[in-house]
Parts: sequence; C-alpha cells; structure tokens
Amino acid sequence: MSDATASRSVPRGLAMLRRIDPAVAASFGCILLLLLVGSLYSRSFLSPDYLLQQLKVASFLGVIATGMMLVILLGQIDLSVPWVVTTGAMMACAAAAHGTSGIILAIPCGILCGAAIGLVNGIGVAYLRIPSMIITLATNAVAQGLMVAYTGGFSPQDSASKAMRYLATGNIVSGLPNAVLVWAIIGGAAIWLLSRTTFGRAVYAIGNRERAAYLSGIDTRRVTMLAFALSGALSAFGGVLLAGYASKAAQSMGDAYLLPSIAAVVLGGTHILGGRGSYLGTIAGVVLITLLQSILSVMQISEAGRQLIYGAVIILMLLIYGRQKA
Repeated sequence: MSDATASRSVPRGLAMLRRIDPAVAASFGCILLLLLVGSLYSRSFLSPDYLLQQLKVASFLGVIATGMMLVILLGQIDLSVPWVVTTGAMMACAAAAHGTSGIILAIPCGILCGAAIGLVNGIGVAYLRIPSMIITLATNAVAQGLMVAYTGGFSPQDSASKAMRYLATGNIVSGLPNAVLVWAIIGGAAIWLLSRTTFGRAVYAIGNRERAAYLSGIDTRRVTMLAFALSGALSAFGGVLLAGYASKAAQSMGDAYLLPSIAAVVLGGTHILGGRGSYLGTIAGVVLITLLQSILSVMQISEAGRQLIYGAVIILMLLIYGRQKA
C-alpha cells in the first residue's frame, strides 16, 4: 500500500514541477544569485532595512510594469511610458497647487491624464489599426511637447501634495512602506483581473491569436482599447508616486522606466509576442531589475552600460520566445 502511495506521489510531484514556468523559476534563481553577489560587495546588502528599501524602490517600477504587462500580453507594446509617467506626475502636482479642491483631485487628475493618453493609444491600435510602436511613440512625443510648453522648458515648480508624499513615503502599517502596499493592492487586482474575469481571458486569447479571438465572439477592439487605457493610467499613477517620493515632478522623470518596465515583464516569462505570462513572473522580473540596478550602481556601471544590459536582455528574450511561438 505504501509503495502504491509513493508511486502516485511521484507523478504528482513531477506534475507540480512541470507547472512552474521555467522563466519564472529562472528569475527567482537570478534574484538569489544577485543577493549573493551583492552581499560580497557590501555586508549591508542583505540587511532587512536595505532589502525593504529596495522593495520600496521596486514598487514604483512594479506599478508601471503592471500596465506594460497588459499591453505585452496582447502582443503589443507601449512606448509612451516615459512621458505618460511625467505627465501624470506634473499634472498631479499642478492640480495640487490650486487650493483645497486641487489637493483633493491631484492624484485622480494625474491618473486620468495618463488614462486619456492610453485611450488615444488604444483607439489608434484597435480601431485605426495603427501599429502600437508608431502610435505610442507619437503620443509620447505629443505628451512631451505639451509638458515642455506647460513649463516653458524649465523645471516644474509645483510641489507634490501631502497625500502624494504620504502615499509614496509613509507607513500605514508599521514597518511596511505605503508604496509597497499600493503595489501589493494593484498586483492583487491584476491577478484577479487576468485570472478571474472575462476581460483577462480575452487578453490572453487576443495575444495568442487575435483573429481566432474575434471569431469566437470577443470584442477584440474594445479589450485592446481598455488595456491601453489601463496601461496609461498605471504609468501615470507610477509618476504620481514618484513625484510624491521626490516631493515634486521633474522633466523626463519617466525616461528611466521604459526599458526596465519592458525588461521586467519579459524577464518574468511574459512572451513579448503576447498570449502567455503570469503576474508572479512580473513580480520576479521587477525585483530582479531593481536588484540589478542596485548592484550596477554599487559597481559604478554608467547609465549607458545599464541601457546596454537592458537592451541585450530584451533582444535575447525576444529571440528565445520568438522561436517558441514559431
């Protein structure tokens, strides 16, 4: 009897191992490796305070990468992230400068500005059939022009509201930064959206084969439009959090988040061509990228070197996943 039970447990164990995405497992393995390497450079690298600080920094990228993941699952790309992040931050700070009502509406204003840009992207991709790379680059340029015109090309003078600063730097729960809590809430919502709703199943279906999804009755254009709108809103919210963290917005503050957000999603196992990926993998990718940035800073690698590393990672994963899809 015991032999029979053991024989049944072995296949179950193998089945559980087969369910683990190799890319996700590799990402978590790389996280452990980076922690080990970092500890060799600095003894404080593994201290709870330092790791919590890194998790706090990762939360800003995590919010932005959540929106990027939705778009990549569709088999699309959102290159408007840099100035959507900046627009959300600048408009939230600008609203906060207009009295009590402005302070109350500052955060929603920033998020809505990002959602509006994302909606334009979605309409362009879904209804006008413009390639996502082209339309998102165009809206990024438009947003940049509008923000430069608004500031006159100078550094923004408006400061973040107390609510924005508290959301990014405060602690509702003792020992847990609010930014991490915000990312946890958004991550939980993303997991529920992708795994428990019709919208989530439609996103995966469109990423696998849009024509087949359309023939099965899915409103592919509406789903695509909503996904881009969510991506814009989350990017802008990431900008709001960054403005709260720095106490004010800054020109081009979103430039540093385009490649890392894409790399985090791809490193986490989401196919760059769409149709496959899990949010757990995106979490691993975000933490991995954040730790990689930290170690590169400790090693005094230049910004150009970091961009080369991110680009090489994306190209490598694109080649791997492209062959898998073929």
